[in-house]
Amino acid sequence: MDQLSIFDITLPTYKINNKVRLIELFAGVGSQAMALKRLGVDFETYKVVEFDEHAINSYNAIHGTNFPTIDITKINATDLNIVDTHTHTYLLTYSYPCQDLSVAGKQKGMAKGSGTRSGLLWEVERLLKECDELPQILLMENVPQVASNENLKHFQEWQQFLTSLGYMNYIEFLNAKDFGVAQNRNRCFMVSILGNYNYKFPKPIELTKVMKDYLEDEVDEKYYINNEKTAALISELEEKGELP
Repeated sequence: MDQLSIFDITLPTYKINNKVRLIELFAGVGSQAMALKRLGVDFETYKVVEFDEHAINSYNAIHGTNFPTIDITKINATDLNIVDTHTHTYLLTYSYPCQDLSVAGKQKGMAKGSGTRSGLLWEVERLLKECDELPQILLMENVPQVASNENLKHFQEWQQFLTSLGYMNYIEFLNAKDFGVAQNRNRCFMVSILGNYNYKFPKPIELTKVMKDYLEDEVDEKYYINNEKTAALISELEEKGELP
């Protein structure tokens, strides 16, 4: 039997009753849109903000869209066009860059004004401050180090800001292997709901797959990269500063 919290007793569970308008900041290839499709959610891919050309090309190829590259530092709240929140539920996702948080990176942090890639989180603060109508649901996913000793102060600062806007924040560390995916991938998730509502994260499910289940028996040679091309790609990424 699950242990009850005070929120279970005093707060209603948030329910989505209107069509969802999805806003993906730092969209990547659109994993949030993929999840909503697989869940059968009635939603609209409303706004996509992604700076990387390769990522947005992949997004458009996967989802059949035609979004351009967008620099989050160059937009404002009017570009998000959050309107009619009484007839639509806005879900804003912001899985901001982890390079400066991850143990695989240089761990420069996400402090406000730091100028790091992970510090782009505070562009989301700027956009929310500009909004006349706020999205009802916010979803963050990042590496566990977002709540490490080095970054906890700034993560708490972010939570306090959201609380000041009227959001209730729910945080959980979830591992992909506990939800049917044969990958040991632990991540920090935060769901923020506008208003006084309760929220419960999904419960783990039994893992029935192994990595072999995802692999094809034969792979076309065009998907292989020879040593020469690999070296050239690594050199290019190093020059661009895109390797940790």
